[in-house]
Amino acid sequence: MWTLSATALIAGFLLSAGIALAADKPSNAQIAHIAYTAGEIDIKAAQQALEKSKTEHVRAFANDMLRDHKAVNEKALALVKKLDVTPEDNDTSKALLDQADAKHAELAKLSGAAFDKAYIENEVAYHKTVNTALKDTLIPSASNAELKALLETGLKIFQGHQQHAEHLAAKTQ
Repeated sequence: MWTLSATALIAGFLLSAGIALAADKPSNAQIAHIAYTAGEIDIKAAQQALEKSKTEHVRAFANDMLRDHKAVNEKALALVKKLDVTPEDNDTSKALLDQADAKHAELAKLSGAAFDKAYIENEVAYHKTVNTALKDTLIPSASNAELKALLETGLKIFQGHQQHAEHLAAKTQ
């Protein structure tokens, strides 16, 4: 189950990473990798939900996450190819993957209503964290107008995901 301390840990990490990134001004290549990694993490989470959940509204939400994050990541890949930028792995993207792998393993042990509740709570916390990182760090640090525009579009989509997840979380309490 997603705990408040786990949420605080990830939020704290990203906020501290955001402060460090803001001071260091991440490159467009690093920003692209962080954003792509965040999308891939939610794709994997959605796939897990589709494998484990039998609840219609949870499965519908997971399908939305899968569709939207794949679409944004496809646009991101097309943009980095167009700009001839190679996404650059970095400490933030590595930490995101490590935390996501731990959450995936934790959720794998759950089933039924416990899984559904933990998955949706994780989606709320994850989207809050990613949206904050986009708004406060990645978008302001992007120096390429097309990358910045893609990140802004992603933020609007992911804010909708957060609202949807919050609505579902209220239903599963």
